[in-house]
Amino acid sequence: MKSGYLSEYFVGVTAKRLSAVEAHPEKSNQHEFNGVNRLKVLLGENRLQDIPALFLWIGDGEGISEGSLVTWYDARKDDPNRSEFRLYFKSNSVMKKMAKEGDLVIIAKKQSGELMILVADKGSSGENRLLWLFDFTPIEVSNRFSVQHFESGSDRRIESVANFILEELGLPTQEIMPDSQTDLAKFDKLIAPYEEKFPPTAEFSRIARQTLRKLDVESDPDKALLTWLEHEESLFRYMERRLVAQRLEEGFYDGSAADVDEFISYSLSVQNRRKSRAGYALEHHLDEIFRHFELRYERQAKTELNSRPDFLFPGAKEYKDTSFPDTQLSMLGVKSTCKERWRQVLAEAQRIPEKHLLTLEPGISENQTDEMAVNKLQLVLPASLHFTYSESQRAWLMSLFDFIYYILGQQKR
Repeated sequence: MKSGYLSEYFVGVTAKRLSAVEAHPEKSNQHEFNGVNRLKVLLGENRLQDIPALFLWIGDGEGISEGSLVTWYDARKDDPNRSEFRLYFKSNSVMKKMAKEGDLVIIAKKQSGELMILVADKGSSGENRLLWLFDFTPIEVSNRFSVQHFESGSDRRIESVANFILEELGLPTQEIMPDSQTDLAKFDKLIAPYEEKFPPTAEFSRIARQTLRKLDVESDPDKALLTWLEHEESLFRYMERRLVAQRLEEGFYDGSAADVDEFISYSLSVQNRRKSRAGYALEHHLDEIFRHFELRYERQAKTELNSRPDFLFPGAKEYKDTSFPDTQLSMLGVKSTCKERWRQVLAEAQRIPEKHLLTLEPGISENQTDEMAVNKLQLVLPASLHFTYSESQRAWLMSLFDFIYYILGQQKR
């Protein structure tokens, strides 16, 4: 087990495609996974009764989960000449209501001995992300289990993309600590005026950039964006620990009694701040990169029906000027994660028929990216995230570098 790697969570994982009898156990009265011989690598050859397991279904929408129990046993333990191991599962909503023949199932053994049984809708974003996270290729996954055992040291290092997926699975994300390039003394000095609360988001993003060595934004804006985001996240958590620890030391009391409502309210405020800050940070760092390339643009410029695209190129004045060519107008929506919200961008800036959307979401399904293309929405991602997409998708994706030079080409006309 290595710090900062998947082996901190899992002993190993196995993956296969669900057969008809596995996906529809009510029809066959079989609540067992087939093709399980290779599971011996993770579960051994002794009977394991009622192992705690979390079943989790993942598609392109919201996932569902249910805790259950599974049993690992040899159905032919009394036969000296052969063994036939099976993994029995009790009826649960994931397998009964959601699982389908051909769906991906991944059985992951946690360091605690508990199992996570992850079922992903075939061809979904969730399937893409799980295959990438656990380093399986679609060709490897058949009707029998393929195994990744992490004792060999072959597991994935936890970085921002892996953290994104682990969070989707409900697992605690790895905290990425400030690296050796960070001048924490300088950071502490810059945040000294904000000892009791966080600076405004734009100010915090600026401080984060100041406490990191200079990056070559000109030649690699994609790397600069992700480096700034990851660095800001680590500094945010560094400062958050101090502020939250201080608040916890003060306690939550209403007179002499514990004030549970105040504690819950404070906890929710911490979670909400984490979520909202990430989106703002992405916009602030993009703003810095666009200024570096001297692009002409406005943030949140008002267009029709009170729509406010995140970035409008070159700006509201040109957009409202009917004599200004539509072909020299562009817009960029920014969403750290897309989910189904990408369609919101289609209604913004009606003069611009071909829209752009930048996201940090890995492995969006081909069905969704095909639908985006049909609706003339071009997806933009930092270049290092492209490898979480299929080969056919990658040919269509734009990097941040591509988008910047597309806008530069427009604005040189």
